[in-house]
Amino acid sequence: MASVSPSPSCSTIPIPLRRTSFAVAELRRLKQRRAIPPVSVGLGHFADVVRNDVDFLKNKIGIGLRWANEAFRVPEVTKSAEELFWLRHLEDHTSQNLKSQSWPQPSYSGLTGVDLFMADVKALETYAGYFYSLSKMWSRPLPEVYDSQAVADYFNCRPHVVAFRLLEVFSAFTIAAIRLRTSASVKGKSLEASEQIFGMVLKETMLHLGPTFIKVGQSLSTRPDIIGTEISKALSELHDRIPPFPWPEAVKILEGELGGPVESFFSQFSQETVAAASFGQVYRGRTHDGADVAVKVQRPDLRHAVLRDIYILRLGLGVLRKVAKRENDIRVYADELGMGLAGELDFTLEAANASEFQEAHARFSYIRVPKVYQHLTRKRVLTMEWMVGESPTDLLAISSGYSDHDNESHEKQKIEARRRLLDLVNKGVEATLVQLLDTGILHADPHPGNLRYTTSRQIGFLDFGLVCRMQRKHQLAMLASIVHIVNGDWACLVESLIDMDVITPGVNTRRFTLDLEYALGEVKLINGIPDIEFTKVLSKIVNVALKYQLRMPPYFTLVLRSLACLEGLAAAGDPNFKTFEAAYPFVVQKLITENSAATRKILHSAVLNRKKEFRWERVALFLSKSSTRKQSPLLKLSRDETSVDSSSNLTDKDADNVSLVLRLLASKNGVVLRRLLMAANGTSLIRTFISREALVIRQKLCMTIATTMYQWMVGSLGIESLKFISLSDPPPSSGINITVKDFKILINDKRVRVILRKILESAKSDRVLMLRFCWTSFVMSLTTTALACHRFVISVSEGYVNYLSLSAPVALRT
Repeated sequence: MASVSPSPSCSTIPIPLRRTSFAVAELRRLKQRRAIPPVSVGLGHFADVVRNDVDFLKNKIGIGLRWANEAFRVPEVTKSAEELFWLRHLEDHTSQNLKSQSWPQPSYSGLTGVDLFMADVKALETYAGYFYSLSKMWSRPLPEVYDSQAVADYFNCRPHVVAFRLLEVFSAFTIAAIRLRTSASVKGKSLEASEQIFGMVLKETMLHLGPTFIKVGQSLSTRPDIIGTEISKALSELHDRIPPFPWPEAVKILEGELGGPVESFFSQFSQETVAAASFGQVYRGRTHDGADVAVKVQRPDLRHAVLRDIYILRLGLGVLRKVAKRENDIRVYADELGMGLAGELDFTLEAANASEFQEAHARFSYIRVPKVYQHLTRKRVLTMEWMVGESPTDLLAISSGYSDHDNESHEKQKIEARRRLLDLVNKGVEATLVQLLDTGILHADPHPGNLRYTTSRQIGFLDFGLVCRMQRKHQLAMLASIVHIVNGDWACLVESLIDMDVITPGVNTRRFTLDLEYALGEVKLINGIPDIEFTKVLSKIVNVALKYQLRMPPYFTLVLRSLACLEGLAAAGDPNFKTFEAAYPFVVQKLITENSAATRKILHSAVLNRKKEFRWERVALFLSKSSTRKQSPLLKLSRDETSVDSSSNLTDKDADNVSLVLRLLASKNGVVLRRLLMAANGTSLIRTFISREALVIRQKLCMTIATTMYQWMVGSLGIESLKFISLSDPPPSSGINITVKDFKILINDKRVRVILRKILESAKSDRVLMLRFCWTSFVMSLTTTALACHRFVISVSEGYVNYLSLSAPVALRT
């Protein structure tokens, strides 16, 4: 074998010698380091050094990433990969809707060879057509209007998209659960701190999962009474503090939708995002006419992401239906949500909703709706008037904030913010009741991010992507249901639920009534009003309905959502807020003043029994609640529009109610009351009037008539013209006094005479009752005359004595 000699160019130094020299050098370095005395460095300096190193690394890494994006065209590659992932390059927007083809089923009857051959050719042709239709389904885009079957066909061709999304959702919630579990293992944390961490983790998870989950988080944030204050505070940042998408993408969408550069439509346009929401973000601009506008730009590729989540939700509800073995199809809830969210994706529909909402509520001065600029609005761009105002979140933060500096001025700011917040809540309640029971056009997403309190003390509404339109019969049924819940008439409530299309034909109404009474019978009453939130009542109704496998109508779900947002805002502004207490005066006013057959039917069922006799406890509740409402027509009858003091005692309120009823009888707003008296049983009215329980009412009626008679005596005898007599002022009253003019109108009114004649004629057959009524009327007339004369004599005497006491010193001096 040949031997290999080492090359002369190779080093002749042996390897062990190299290792020894290296070891000796390292040993010397270690000795030198030990010889250097250690320098004492503080923790603060160490933290600064680490922070500077981290900033340096971030800067250099950022420079490197930007260079890599430019050099390797990462955004273009990412966009191409996304198009390939979603198979958008196969979509053909000009393709027609094709019906799904089923697998061919060949039949073999008695055929000849030629027939069989031709049948095989026909079968091949059928199979070819089937596969061709399958290939065409890949090119079909997502529908502009939500269609569950079309959405299912689209994602059935893309199962990998659904699988990746499921993996993303599962991993996101898994990571969130691990984070919560890790934080929970730390001992010594308070409940408030735990809720803060949970809210922060939940908010970040919702942000990571995209627009659909952000919408869910926004709905949850409006219910601090359910999820807790700290969690609600964290989720409230999802209203308008969502990370925006880059400006270049917004410009691309703007110019693509408007059909030209931004400068050709706006004289000024800020590149800074004013607010970022789940479906879009808002920029501030100015038109060439000089009008300040808010321009809302939709997020890119939003339709695919939203409908994908709706499709997955629909699949999940289908699995749940099979597991729970439910007869009704609960997937319709996903379809309703899909139709609502798909409608929000079309900004032209939102613009139409805003214009309709503004037109319907133009007569209510406290409601403000921004103007829509139709010529600058497209499917993905919405331009509206810029509205200046404070959001409820900002007002709540100021009113509940704390500061160590300048405590006096800070307290003034807190008090003023608290006042504005409560005014916003009151007007929000009023506006919601108007939408629900009057106009029938309901803003279905009034979370704090969509509300503003303007400088003119109006409540401003934003974002009209989700609007509920209620039919007239549903409005009347909702009105009746509130009355029946307050009165505890569960059978009548079931009839209202039938009119609301909640209960369908075929349901055992007796059993449903018993279950409803069991669910709502434990509600406590305070001053005759249920001490419970309206959404909780509706939720109990929904639970009973689901027990009977009933499906809630689409509008009912939107009403529930809107009221949940309202009650969440009201609870944040006023912890003692009660929905029924705020809503019932509006309901009573509507029943008393709206002269229609439907409202009269509701009113009669509420205050009259089957014998047409008055239920006086309900009548008293009606009158007391109507007189406490600031916009009540009863109060508008007053010349000075003095409202009833809520702190008055029962006697003062009874006097107020007597005066209000007497004035309402002869007014144009008293049609419903006059019809009610005509429909009532006259005998029961007289029997109740002379009863012992009505003693207070009779006394207040005597005092009211006596005051009117006293005014008449003063005016007719010309006492006021005598300068030497100064009459004492009448005693103050918290209610509304009836004047001589009002009393003359009441006596001379033919309609009132007809009512009195009808009541007396219906009681003629009972002579004993008529005798007692005549005697009671005689005693009341004597009492009234005596009170008026006594007051007249006292007033004249006091005036004359005062005159003598003032003139006596003058006589002594002379």
